[in-house]
Order: sequence, then structure tokens, then C-alpha cells
Amino acid sequence: MSTSRIDARFAALKAEGRAGFVAYVMAGDPDAATAGKILAGLPGAGADLIEVGFPFSDPMAEGPPIQRAAQRALAKGMTLAGTLDLVRGFRSADTTTPIILMGYMNLVISRGFEAFARDAAQAGVDGLIVVDCPPEEAGPLADALDAAGVSLIRLATPTSDDERLKTIVRRTSGFVYYVSVAGVTGVKEADAAAVAPHVTRVRRASGLPVAVGFGIRTPERAAEVARVADAVVVGSALVDEIAEAVEMNEDVTTRVLSKANSLAKAVRSARTGQATS
Repeated sequence: MSTSRIDARFAALKAEGRAGFVAYVMAGDPDAATAGKILAGLPGAGADLIEVGFPFSDPMAEGPPIQRAAQRALAKGMTLAGTLDLVRGFRSADTTTPIILMGYMNLVISRGFEAFARDAAQAGVDGLIVVDCPPEEAGPLADALDAAGVSLIRLATPTSDDERLKTIVRRTSGFVYYVSVAGVTGVKEADAAAVAPHVTRVRRASGLPVAVGFGIRTPERAAEVARVADAVVVGSALVDEIAEAVEMNEDVTTRVLSKANSLAKAVRSARTGQATS
């Protein structure tokens, strides 16, 4: 069951006494070939888990950086099938780093739950985050993912009270993604002190590790959140590096992996004060 890759990674992180670094990139940004190189390089740059967005024309939870990334990817012809091809290529060389797909329900519905789950599992996907799928309506999708061995990973937010959390964590596996700010990605900054009690609450409700994302753009902020969470997710800051590298005609892969490495070092050293390789 592919979920074991996620479980194994969080168990290893716990044994090391540190938080994980989760890098988010958009499939096909700025093009399929470069996206494949970025994916291949992320584990070496320090990513413990990787979230791969599948581009959608109306990504309502995303701020401008990831919206633009989706537009760049769609303009170059990236599709859900192309996203799975990217994961398949990554898996041919890396069999241990967990891959989480993140996207929107329209594309999953259009492919069909069973077909989506089967194809994702065969490509080497470990988990799925569907931003706009209410827990109350997720039963058929959860059934299909369970059958294929793919984790359904849910979002909890600052406005999720204890009663709502019970619903959110039902049938969630792998980890829970805690959205640190009310709003879209890449706009507001996360506040580790404000996040900490919510992480404890979500962990208690779910019995699962908690990854914190949205509003984490700098190594300093990533380190602060790494002291209170099981993992730290960074997306917009990496996606911005892609945009800037394209604009300045720089090597995209080198620039993105350099940024990922600086964030990973901050996360790895957050609890010890010393960077690890």
C-alpha cells in the first residue's frame, strides 16, 4: 500500500527529532521537461515529501503566484495525464520520497474516481489533497482511493472548531494539512505562535502528523513553524523562483533547487540549531 511511504517518512522524521520539509511545485511549470528536472532534484535539495499541483483553470484556494503557475502549465499543454507521467518519471529513479497530488475536484470527477485512483497509484502517487471536496461528499472518492492504497489528505483551517475537526479527520490518512492563515496561498504570513495550539488540537483529533502550509515563504518563517509542526509546506515561494528565473532568463532548475535547499536547511536545523545535510 503506497500510504506506507508517507507513514515511513514521518516515522523517520520523528526518529530524527525534526520536522519534515514539504516542497510544492506545479506540474508542467514552466514546461514539462523542466518540471521533471525540478521534481528529480528536490529530494537531493532536502525535500522530505513533495506536493505536485495538477493545473486547473480556476484554483480558488491559490493566491496569484500559484494561479500564474497553473496558467503557465496549462499554456504549455500540461494535463492530469501529463502530471501522472511526471510522477511516473520521478518514480523510476526515486522509490521512497512520498508524492502528494494537490488539486481540484473537477478534474478528478471528469476522469472518474476509480480510474483516477488506479492511475494515480500505478504512477506512484501516495496521497491526494482535493481542495474543494467537502468531507460530507467525499465518501465515493475515499472508497476509490482506499481500494487503490492512496491516502486522502484533508485540510483543516483556523476556523475548524472541535466539532468540525471530527468530520474533517474521518477517513483521513497519511497526515493532516493545516492551513495556517484564513485566505489564499502566498499572501499572508503564518504566525508560529498562533499556529501551535491548533497543531496540537488537530494532532489530538486525528492521531496523525500535521503539516502546516500557506503563508510560509522564508527560511526564518519555515524554521519557526518547524518547531511546532510535524512538517512545513512551502509552495508560493518556490513557484515565484520559477517565474523570476524565466523572466530573467536564468536556469530555472538551479534557482528553484537552491531556494528549496535554503528552506530545507532551515527546517532541518530548527529544533537543534545546527543544519544537517
